[in-house]
Amino acid sequence: MIPTKSKTLATWIALIGGPLGLHRFYLGSLRDSWGWVHALLTFLGVLGVQRVMELGQDDRLAWVLMPLGGLSLVVAMGTAIFHGLRADEAWNATYNADAGSSRPTGWLAVMGVVAALLIGATAMLSVISFSLQRYFELEREATRATEQATADLQ
Repeated sequence: MIPTKSKTLATWIALIGGPLGLHRFYLGSLRDSWGWVHALLTFLGVLGVQRVMELGQDDRLAWVLMPLGGLSLVVAMGTAIFHGLRADEAWNATYNADAGSSRPTGWLAVMGVVAALLIGATAMLSVISFSLQRYFELEREATRATEQATADLQ
C-alpha cells in the first residue's frame, strides 16, 4: 500500500517546524532546496537576534539578519494556511494521486490554520514595525549628521 500524505499533518508541520523547512521535507524530500532556504533564513534570523543580545541594538548587521528569520516564519505560516484550506480533492490530486482516496479533513486542520493566521500576522507586523523603526532611526541619524556638518561649515 502506498503511504498517503496527510493534509492535517502537513498543516501542523508547517505551523510548528515550518521555519526549518520541515513541511517541505515531509511533502517532498530532503533534497528540496526551498526547505533548506527556510532553514538558512531562520538560522540567519536567530543569528541576528543573538547579535542584538550580545552587541546591542546599534549593530546594523543584526537589523538586516533579524527580518530574514521573520520572513521565513511568515512564509511558513502562509504555507500552513494554504495547505489547511486547500480542497481535499486538489490535495489528493497533488500528493495522493497514486494512493487512491484518503479521509476527509477534520477540524484539526482548521485549528492549525487559525493558529498559523495568528502567528503569521503577529510575525509579519513585527517584522514590518521593527524594520520601519530601524529605517527611520537611521534616517534621523543621517539628518542630524547632515545638520551638524552644515553647522560646522558655517
